[in-house]
Amino acid sequence: MPPTATLPIEDIPVHPPAHPGAQKKFDSRTVFLLGLLIAGSGIVSPPVALVGGIAFGFLVVHPLRAESAKLAKLLLQASVIALGFGMNIQQVAHAGRSGFLYTAISITTAMLLGLLLGKLLHVGGKSSFLITAGTAVCGGSAIAAVAPITNANEEEISVSMGTVFLLNSVALLLFPPIGHLLHLSQNQFGLWAALAIHDTSSVVGAAAAYGAQALSIGTTVKLARALWIVPVSLITAATMARLAAHRGHAKSHHKAKVTFPWFILFFCIAAALSTYVPRLHPEFSALNHLGKAGLTATLFLIGTSLSKKTLRQVGVRPMVQGIVLWIIVGTASLAAIYFHIISI
Repeated sequence: MPPTATLPIEDIPVHPPAHPGAQKKFDSRTVFLLGLLIAGSGIVSPPVALVGGIAFGFLVVHPLRAESAKLAKLLLQASVIALGFGMNIQQVAHAGRSGFLYTAISITTAMLLGLLLGKLLHVGGKSSFLITAGTAVCGGSAIAAVAPITNANEEEISVSMGTVFLLNSVALLLFPPIGHLLHLSQNQFGLWAALAIHDTSSVVGAAAAYGAQALSIGTTVKLARALWIVPVSLITAATMARLAAHRGHAKSHHKAKVTFPWFILFFCIAAALSTYVPRLHPEFSALNHLGKAGLTATLFLIGTSLSKKTLRQVGVRPMVQGIVLWIIVGTASLAAIYFHIISI
C-alpha cells in the first residue's frame, strides 16, 4: 500500500475568514430583532422603547432600515385601530368636534409662522414647506403626503423627516414631566399633546405615559388633526399648479394624489363596537392591550431610524426652523390650555 502523501504545513489550503462585515451584520440584525421583541412584549414603557431605538440607531448601522420604516407605518396604523377598542365612541365624537376647531386654528397659524421662519432663516423653499407641514399637521405622514406634490427631492425629504423625528423624540420624553410639574389634568395633557406633538405615535406614547383619559383625548384629537392631510395636500397641489402656470409652464400638471387615512375610520368603528357591544369586552380589552404593545414597538422602530447621518443631513438652519416653530406652537397651546382658554 503506497504511503499517504503529505503536504508541508505552508501548503495546506486555509479557508479565508468570512467577510468581516458578515458577523457584524448578523449581530446587528439579532440585536435589532431582540430590541423589537422586548419593545412589543410590554416589558418596557414607550419612552424607554424610543430611547432604546435611538441608542441602536446611533451605535449600529441599521441592517433593515427600509423594512423597519415600512413596518413602523403599518404597525402604527394597526395599533391605533386596536386602541379604539378601549375607547367610548361618545367621548371620541365629543373630543373630535372640539379638537377639529382647535386644530384648524393651530394648523393655519403654524403654517403661516413656519413659512415666515423659513424665509427669515433662508431655509430651502421645499425643505421649509415640508418642515412646516410636518409640524402643523402630523409629522412624517404629512411630509410623505405633500412631498410628491411639491416634487421635493430625497435630500429635502430626509432633512424635513429628520427634523420632525428628532423633535418627536424630545417631545415624548419631555412632555409628561412638564405636565406633572404644571399639574395638568388628564384632559388638558391629552389635548396639549395632540396639538403640540408632530407624529401620532409620539402623541399616543406621551399620552399613554400620562394616563388612560389623556390617551383617549390625545388619540382622538390627534386623529382629527391628521384628517387635515387631505385639504392641505389639495391646497398644495392647487398652489403648485398656479405657480407652474405663472412661470409659463402651462403644460405642467401637479395632480394631488391624496390618500385618505382610512385607519382613522377603522379607529372610530372599533370605538363604536367597544361602546355598543359590551358582551365582547374581554376580547376588546385584549385587542386594546395589543394596540399599546404595538405602539411601543412602533416607537422603537422610529427610534432606530435616527442616526448620526440623520443629524448631519438636517443641518443647522432647518433644525432651528423646526425647533423655533415647535416651541411657539407648544408654548402657545400649553398657555391656552393651562389658562382655560381652550378645553375639552
